Parts: sequence; structure tokens; C-alpha cells
Amino acid sequence: MMKKFILIVCGSFVGAFLAFLFFMFAAMMMSIGMMGAMGGSKKAVSVSKHSILKLDLGTTIDERSGVGDFSMMSLMQGDGLPSSIGLNTMLSAIENAADNDKVDGIYIECNGVAAAPATLQAVRHALKQFKKSGKWIAAYGHEGINQSDYYLASVADSIYLNPVGAIDLHGMASVTPYLKKLYEKLGLEAQVVRVGSFKSAVEPYILESMSDANRLQQEHYLGAIWNDMRDSIAADRKLASAALNTLCDSVMFCFTPQRFVQEKLVDKLVYFEEMEKILRARTKVDKGEDLNYVTPDDLASDIEAPAFGDHIAVVYAVGEIDGAASMLSPEEGIDSKKLCETIHDLIEDDNVKGMVLRVNSPGGSAFGSEQIWKAVEDFKAAGKPVAVSMGDYAASGGYYISSGAERIFAERTTITGSIGIFGLITSFQGLFENKLGVNMESVKTNENADMGAIGKKMSPAQLAALQNMVNEGYDLFTKRCAAGRHVSQDSIKKIAEGRVWDGITAKQIGLVDEFGGIAEAVKWVAKKAKLGDDYSTQNYPEMKDKFQAMLDKYMVTRYESQLKGEMGMLYEWHQQLMRILGRDQVLCLMPDQEIQF
Repeated sequence: MMKKFILIVCGSFVGAFLAFLFFMFAAMMMSIGMMGAMGGSKKAVSVSKHSILKLDLGTTIDERSGVGDFSMMSLMQGDGLPSSIGLNTMLSAIENAADNDKVDGIYIECNGVAAAPATLQAVRHALKQFKKSGKWIAAYGHEGINQSDYYLASVADSIYLNPVGAIDLHGMASVTPYLKKLYEKLGLEAQVVRVGSFKSAVEPYILESMSDANRLQQEHYLGAIWNDMRDSIAADRKLASAALNTLCDSVMFCFTPQRFVQEKLVDKLVYFEEMEKILRARTKVDKGEDLNYVTPDDLASDIEAPAFGDHIAVVYAVGEIDGAASMLSPEEGIDSKKLCETIHDLIEDDNVKGMVLRVNSPGGSAFGSEQIWKAVEDFKAAGKPVAVSMGDYAASGGYYISSGAERIFAERTTITGSIGIFGLITSFQGLFENKLGVNMESVKTNENADMGAIGKKMSPAQLAALQNMVNEGYDLFTKRCAAGRHVSQDSIKKIAEGRVWDGITAKQIGLVDEFGGIAEAVKWVAKKAKLGDDYSTQNYPEMKDKFQAMLDKYMVTRYESQLKGEMGMLYEWHQQLMRILGRDQVLCLMPDQEIQF
């Protein structure tokens, strides 16, 4: 009994002590946050001579930075939080490194970056611009270099690989699960209304395999994106594109390391210690002294700081429109009501002289898309110029909210278009009656009073009414696009039909005006607003307080970690189901599919 009592007391003491540590850490972080808020808009980071900007690619590249360093929280949690960096931070750091006399070059450490092709292309473009300064770039694969890493590393003057490392280049693919047979086994029926022969988001629920139209569009945009990326790699490595493509058709990661040198994919095989010697020689740092690494956070401008006086608003629209946001990225979901409020506040702000709407969205609610489109129109009506900068995706509803902009910028590898609309209502009647033995009875005063009731299949008349509503929504969508692009509605319908396009083709058919990112869009708006060369930008919506964001991410990560542990391989299916249940029934949304790069 005494032993049990002692264990209880000790356990309580340890719990109280850990709680005390946590709240002490919380207070410290709040103090740091308050000091940072009072400290002005520029970071006070000292960069010594012969510094190296280190780009550690063992990270996820998000649209915006905002949560900060989690090292202490990671220690407290045990398994750590996912590492991420904002694209805006990385681009700013690379640009500033080119202008900073104390930075000798850039070292890319290939550790498996997680980012879509358009994000990678924006970083690659920044690295190409950096090389114009005359400074060097070196890349190293300690264990190996995956395809995303290599796309960035191919810009480097030299690529080094561990003597027992590997490179994996294999092209692009998309994988879509088709669920019709599963639905039949469960007694479920997908009731679909849609417009557009290419609007394939509903296919997995009504077909057993891919339609010819869907296969055609995927082959086109995946092929165009891959060809552009492959040709860029080949040009910088001074290889023939056809020869590189042949290598990609092989199981490249099984090659011997020496073959990577022979094929000119790598310049030299070196161990990590030798790589450090190479960097010491490049920066004239003596043996025994530490290399002067700086991080993107050290070099980036304080891009989330408030602007003073006249400025251009950069408004981020990231994620699904009015859908269920990712648990690990709760900020990455577009709340149409809040976004419209943000845009209308900017209309009333006399210091805001123009807007760049940064769209990285596969679409979502048709209703929410229309509201955001109207807010952009109101911004233009106030006499303020607006441009759109497309990220990885600006498809379906993502294109809807972009269509009214005076100028649309995209990366060559952006996925856009998908101008179409659909409704998906799952009937549970077969599951209830045939599988569970449940008979749903209803009493109603009017013919359609029970429309949408769980366990009730929709009647032909009800489906026809929904189809008519979807048809009207598609007509409105194409009208919006035609007005924004200054073309006829018929010409939009010819390239619509729900078809997904790559950025290169989108520019050829008039859905996009120019290639470029946020920086190019900002310059265009500044010129349109007659601001000259002296202007600033401010990002909207305002990010959460860093400490609050950290706590939020800590909580959702704990929840996600537990859920993954309990569900195992079923976790991804659970996430997909939650997204479906969180959506409106009438959507402007591109297909759910896994694009493997």
C-alpha cells in the first residue's frame, strides 16, 4: 500500500512539474512574441563574412511562413512536429542572399522536399536568378536525391552524392481510386448531376475505371508538366532530353552510384565529411572552424510585418473553398465569408492601392466561389487594380475566383481550368434496407418535404431539378470567365467542359496572361497603380499569433498522431471521407487524385 501511495505521489509530482515547464515555456514564448512585435519590421540577424545560405530540403514548402521554431515543443512532445517553411520566406532569402556581400553561395542539402511542381518551379526560378549574381550553388545528397530535390539541385554548379547514395527520377503519374464496386457492396448509390464531359471528380463513384475523356486530359497536363521539368533539368545538366527520358524509364534508384557520374547526373561521389571540406574551400574557412551557415529565416525580410503608408495587398486564398481544412494545416482552407470581409476591408483602406490575390486552390463550394468573385469585382469597381498569382492549383472554383482579375499570372506547371460544376449526393437507402434491415418511413405534407432525408433515395424529378440548378450554375460560371477574359461565352465553353489544363496550355488558350509568381504580379499591380519603384506589400489575412498557432498545431498533431496509430492504412480513407462530408453538395472542384512526382 505504501509503495502504491509513493508511486501516486511521484506521478502527481512529475505531472505537475511537466505542466509547470510547459506554462513557463508558454510565458517565455509570449514574451518573445511581444518583444518581436515591438521590435520593428526588420530582423536583427547578424550574418558573418563567408556565410552560406543552407537550404535543407527535408521540409514541406507551404504558401506562407507563420508558426516559427518548434524545437522546444518537439522535445516536449517526443515525436516532433512536421517541419515546414513558407515559399515566401524561401524566395525572399534567396533574393537577399544574392545582394548580401557576406553570403558566398548556396548549399542545397537534398533530404526529400515535399512540394508540388509549381512551388518547386518558383524556387528553381529564384535559384536561377541567384546565379546571375556570379555566386555559386552546390547540392549534396547524403542518402539519396529524390525527383523533387533533383529538380532544384540541377540548377547547381555541382551536384555531389554519397558513394552509397541513389537518385530517383521517374516522371509523373496520377493515381485515382475507383469506388463503384465498393459502393455496390455497401449498398450505397452515388446520385450525380454534372456539366462537362471532362468533369471527372464524380467518376470514382459511378464508374469502375477511368473514362477516355479523363485519361486524355490527365495524359495531356501531366505530359506537359513533366516535359517542361525534364527539359529544364536536361538543359542545366547539359543532357539531351530524350536521353534523360530514357534513363527515367529505367528503375534509376537501383543504378550503381558510379553510373550516376557516368550519365552526368552527378559530378562527384563524396562522403559528408568531404562535402564539408569542399564547402570550406569555397568559403575559405580553415579546418577546425565551423562553417558559417545561415538559414532562410535568417536572411528573409520580415514579410509578415505590417506595411506603413501606401502599399499593395497580397491576399492568400489557399485550400479548398468552404471545405474541411486539413487537420495539420487548419489555416489552409478558404472561408469565403472571411475572405470577402478581408477584401472589402481593403477596399475601405485608402493606403491599399492594389491587390494580388494569391490562389492555390482546387476549388470547392460553388456558392462560396461566387461570393469571392463578387468581392474581387467590388475591389476593381473601387478603382484599384487587381492581379491573380496562381500557385500549384487554381482549378474549378480556384479559377472561378481568379477569372475577374485584370491580369492572371501562373507558373508553367500550375494546374488550372476545370471550368465545370457538379453535385454528388450519396443515397444510403440500399445500405439501410438491404444490408442493415432498416426501413425508413416518412410522413410528409408536400411532395418533396423529405428530399435529402438520410436513407431516402432521390426521385427522378428531384434529380432533374438539381440538374437544372447545376446547368444554371455552369452557365453563370462560364459567363463570369467570359467577362473576365473579355471573350465570348461560347469560346469559354469550348475550353471548359470541366477540363483540367497545365499552365503552358492555359496561356496558349487564353486562361492565363503571363508566366510568373507573386513578385511579377506585384510589379504589374504597382505599375498599374502608378506607385513607381518605391512601394511595399502586406500579406492578408493576418496570420495567427505565433504562440497561438504553435499551440493549435501541437494539439492537432497530437490528435492526428493518435488517429494514425489507431487507423493505420485506413487513415487516408478516413481523411477523404471527412473531406467529402464537409463539403457542399454542389461544387466547383477538381478531382481528388494523388499526383505522384
